[in-house]
Amino acid sequence: MVKRRISVLGATGSIGTSTLDLLDRAGGAERFEVVALTGARNIAGLAQAARRLRAKVAVTADPARLGDLRDALAGSDVRAEAGPEALLDAAAEPADWTMSAIVGAAGLAPTMRAAANGGTLALANKESLVCAGRLLLDECARARTTLLPADSEHSAIFQCLRGERLAEVERVIITASGGPFRDFTRDQMQDVTPEEAMAHPNWDMGAAISIDSASMFNKALELIEAKYLFDLQAHQIEVLVHRQSIVHSMVGFTDGSIMAQMGPPDMRGAIGYALNYPDRPDLPVERVDFAKLATLDFAAPDPDRFPALRLAERVLAAGGLAGTVLNAAKEEAMHGFLARRVGFLSMADLVEGALDALPCEGEPGDLSSVLEMDAAARSHVREQIS
Repeated sequence: MVKRRISVLGATGSIGTSTLDLLDRAGGAERFEVVALTGARNIAGLAQAARRLRAKVAVTADPARLGDLRDALAGSDVRAEAGPEALLDAAAEPADWTMSAIVGAAGLAPTMRAAANGGTLALANKESLVCAGRLLLDECARARTTLLPADSEHSAIFQCLRGERLAEVERVIITASGGPFRDFTRDQMQDVTPEEAMAHPNWDMGAAISIDSASMFNKALELIEAKYLFDLQAHQIEVLVHRQSIVHSMVGFTDGSIMAQMGPPDMRGAIGYALNYPDRPDLPVERVDFAKLATLDFAAPDPDRFPALRLAERVLAAGGLAGTVLNAAKEEAMHGFLARRVGFLSMADLVEGALDALPCEGEPGDLSSVLEMDAAARSHVREQIS
């Protein structure tokens, strides 16, 4: 049996570890040829996974940790590498299926490099489409790379659209849990701490993703991502708060019917769909018991408490490099919040200030122009915080 070649970029984060769990359960190194695994600071976890799956190369993004990684892999056949260039080289290794799960704009360049490989690119890195949507889609088309969404909301839309005609799609409805502050007033949200923001009620995620969820900046990114993935207009994309996280997204059609994709709040559902597409093998996820669940609640999001959604609508209308500015400013504002130098609600103010200050009209011609605008937005926010 010819083994399927697999790479996981961001193997030690929440998406990456869920991906590795599915690979292990499906046969691990006996079934898959694991080409490359990458991570950042969790050297022990990266090395353990690389040994277990007999990866060809393991890469830490931190050059200072190369010695630690080499020590952790001593006696194995896994090659240890470190740094940004090594990360790009790992992404360029020929693979049949690559998971792009590096968090934030740091995943943009590796995702673009992986897109040039052909095969299948499972995308969990929202920022790649938010910052460089047209560039990524063009690269996938050029290399004949199949792009599959690997986050729960866009996987749900993709599944609902399977076999349907895009011309008959009236709207898509992206659901949001509402995060830990869904019942807070705006005044209560003024003084929340990073620890409170990271306490997501439904999902087990890393710090950055959890804070994005608490502020609904994750939904802002998903609105923009949906535009590129499914070739939608801004008025066709909606957000609805659904606290149970059972309905992951819905698609409404021109005849008035609505198709919903449901499942437990377990990322292995969406990841497993991308890993096995177009098949649906058994996955180790809990089965929904609707009798015990009893109710499914839906509500419109409050734009006063969650201004990130309004900023996403502005980006959708502006196009060009506005998505790059929004994401970079958001990431820097979040760093300030984690350092307790920026209030929770002030993050959106900083993002809006960057959108006001920076010229972001016009589609980027290449990746370097995206990275230049990213740097400018980060510099602007840092100046405002200092």
